[in-house]
Amino acid sequence: MPKKLKTPLSESDVRALKLGETIYLDGVIYTGRDEVHIHALEGFEKGKKPPVEFKGSALFHCGPIMRKVGDKWEAVAAGPTTSSRMNSLEPQFIEKFRPGAIIGKGGMSQPTIDAMKKLGCVYLAITGGAAVLAAKGIKSVSGVEWFELGMPEAIWILNAENFGPLTVAIDAHGNSLFADVNVKVKENEKKARAKLGLA
Repeated sequence: MPKKLKTPLSESDVRALKLGETIYLDGVIYTGRDEVHIHALEGFEKGKKPPVEFKGSALFHCGPIMRKVGDKWEAVAAGPTTSSRMNSLEPQFIEKFRPGAIIGKGGMSQPTIDAMKKLGCVYLAITGGAAVLAAKGIKSVSGVEWFELGMPEAIWILNAENFGPLTVAIDAHGNSLFADVNVKVKENEKKARAKLGLA
């Protein structure tokens, strides 16, 4: 049975999640890509707080397509960005701002996995190429911060309901589905080479 969680996430919520588990999220989700990470970390060094509270939040690696209807924004498409783009920034971001979950596609590096294990954060994989489907889990847009960074790079404050399905692809105990896949690929390559007499 899929599990439903509501943001902000407590550390106990996060640590209880198991690798491979399917979850759906309710509550506020923030979008944030390269520029949000850079902007927030640079601000932190100068003693400035970001305009939203990232602690316990779900941070979505996403550059959404938004449209304004009257005085309100709505999400047209909200596909995930490849998370490896944030590899050099994410460990420090997790340490300074303590999000409970990162949502994206493609997994993240070992230093990020280590930071997630140490501080209590999970990586939730969402299907790439399903941007319109992802937008269906966004019931409304509360607002936007740092819009001057551009539509895809701003912090969009999204109100989610049944947002998912999301797969726990990196848990808060240092386990990663991506690492498991890489091990299996290497094992299969070794077997194939042995069969062909190339080992």
